[in-house]
Amino acid sequence: MRILHTSDWHIGRTFHGVELLDDQRRALADLARLVTEEGVDVVVVAGDVYDRSVPGSDAVEVYDGALQAMAAAGATLVVTSGNHDSPTRLGAGSSFAAAGGLHLRTTVDAIAEPVVLTDAHGEVAIYGIPYLEPDTVRDRLDVPQARSHSEVLAAAMDRVRGHLAAHPRRSVVLAHAFVVGAVATGSERSIAVGGVETVPVDTFDGVDYVALGHLHSPQAVRETVRYSGSPLPYSFGERSHTKAVTIIDLDADGVTDIRTVELVPVRGLSSLRGTLDELLHSPAHETAVEHYVEASLTDEVRPVDALRRLRTRFPRVVHVEWDRPHAADGIDYRSRVVNRSDTEIVRSFVADVRSAPTPGETALLDLAVRAVVGEPESDHPVELTLFELDTGLTA
Repeated sequence: MRILHTSDWHIGRTFHGVELLDDQRRALADLARLVTEEGVDVVVVAGDVYDRSVPGSDAVEVYDGALQAMAAAGATLVVTSGNHDSPTRLGAGSSFAAAGGLHLRTTVDAIAEPVVLTDAHGEVAIYGIPYLEPDTVRDRLDVPQARSHSEVLAAAMDRVRGHLAAHPRRSVVLAHAFVVGAVATGSERSIAVGGVETVPVDTFDGVDYVALGHLHSPQAVRETVRYSGSPLPYSFGERSHTKAVTIIDLDADGVTDIRTVELVPVRGLSSLRGTLDELLHSPAHETAVEHYVEASLTDEVRPVDALRRLRTRFPRVVHVEWDRPHAADGIDYRSRVVNRSDTEIVRSFVADVRSAPTPGETALLDLAVRAVVGEPESDHPVELTLFELDTGLTA
């Protein structure tokens, strides 16, 4: 039996406000083609199918299209819910869906009810453990004292091992958890709500393969305990990651081969740094033109309308910040304000975020500070000159 392990589709997610549905549709179509090319028998999806508990209609359409394509490629599908999913919504119609080859495991009660599939060597039991929030599932798992993810997952795995003891066969477990020894990417939402979120890898002892979801980078915690990672990057921290799926082969004795299969990137991510003029004109940045881009500008003076101007070259720039050179000169905030007057602090702030205020602006700032702190005005009127023009004329 050949199994394709994937997770964390996060359908409906945005990237710095940009819709990703078209990218997600393409990525999932690539997975369906991989099912055909690799002769996959079963696709397992270890949670976070959607990015929110109430997905939009467009997100549901992308999900439905992906399922149809993978089923048409000849795969049976087993799907569990993650911390982003609504178990009730994702699991709706599970009994009916199973007749068509889509097996949904989103409830505590179904943990010890595996999907049993058959190949030339006999039966394989696939157990689906949905994301388990300790406060809501501990009583249903008969561990009322449980406060951590480790405790409730241990109870869930006890049910799996108990069922396996009564029905010995090759086994695969799907789980959505943060296992000790794995590395997060920064784009995952914490699954800790008042408790410790990490789970020891020993929790999953006793099965042939553990298909994990939640972390977005492909990685092996143990040889047979792995994260497939997400099919798309969801933060600039993932720009150097290679997205992938895991393919597992089983024979009569269990796992015989595990391969990480790299996915073709749908669209790259680039973090650019330089002056606005450099980013707009340097040939060195040509490869980033079609990427999602974050830009750090190093101009001495904050550029005007920088985002719009950058989009003339990089239409998918999603984040721009001004990182003025030597703005802080290595001095911490406390050192920069101690023993300084309010007026001096305000003038320094303007200089840091833009450029040094003009004499006219300085006079206005001084008036504003005095008005706020109640200082008396000077006996001498302040001459306000906002715009100083050099006319070249002499008296």
